Amino acid sequence: MTTYPSSARTFRAEDRGTPPTRRRNVFWRMRRSWSAYAFLSVPLLLFSVFTLFALVFAFYLTFHEYNALEPDTPFVGLRNYSDMVHDQAFRGSIVNTFYFTAVSVPLTMVVGLLVALLLNLPLRGRGLLRTLYFLPVVTPFVVVAILWKWLYNGDFGLFNYYLIKTNVIDKPLLFLADQHLAMPAVILMSIWSGVGFSMVVYLAALQAIPEDLYEAARVDGANGLSRLLHITVPMLRPTTLFLAVIGIIGAFQVFTQIFVMTSGGPAEKTTTVVYFIYLAAFKFYEFGYASTLSFGLLAILLVFTVIQLRIYRKGDA
Repeated sequence: MTTYPSSARTFRAEDRGTPPTRRRNVFWRMRRSWSAYAFLSVPLLLFSVFTLFALVFAFYLTFHEYNALEPDTPFVGLRNYSDMVHDQAFRGSIVNTFYFTAVSVPLTMVVGLLVALLLNLPLRGRGLLRTLYFLPVVTPFVVVAILWKWLYNGDFGLFNYYLIKTNVIDKPLLFLADQHLAMPAVILMSIWSGVGFSMVVYLAALQAIPEDLYEAARVDGANGLSRLLHITVPMLRPTTLFLAVIGIIGAFQVFTQIFVMTSGGPAEKTTTVVYFIYLAAFKFYEFGYASTLSFGLLAILLVFTVIQLRIYRKGDA
């Protein structure tokens, strides 16, 4: 008969411990770490109430006609989803959101990369320059929107003042009241406020690229443009994917600048999806339909995120 050392026999005996014994050990460890669970309970409670419960309740509302001014919430099945698909105004807000996203996100990333490349050079005062470029990111968005609304003002705005002084135009432009200029004006403001974030992320990624790669390229006779295209850009692909995903999600949720600067006008040319959801919920009090629109926006964002991830994985293959 095979015999085991006493230590092995003890280990095997402990390993055959009954489930109640194991549960007691778990509870004992939890009691020993009660302070950690106490600290975690508060954010978990807040997350459960304001995120999980709100998400489940919003999904429940998509199948009901819920109006804050009426006590009844009749079940309507998939009618809200059918109305969303056939709502021409909602489709128009999707087009406006696509327009805003397709222009603002790439330009913000390109300008942020160029600024990061510049501030990665050994320039004098580059720390101050980095701070100045990042200031719009930490400035409250409502304040930024109000300042740019003043800059765009047709009577006393600085843009019209200098454009007239330099004879670029002969009469003031109504940037935020013109159907063709309102969305570009909002996009310009959004790019200005978002370049700092892209710059900081790209700058961190640039500093993580090994200098040996550039040294080897210089030895092989590669010029600055070749090093940029064949070393810097490929090494920044994960960072570019991150900024693209975050940028598209943020652009599809654009609201503050629309609310403050244009209120969705003129002629609904700047009405984006989130602003349209806001109108449905807090102007027309159709909370069931607004919840349905929110889940429609979630579906669009999921599709775009999956597409971007697939493109990135194919690039790595």
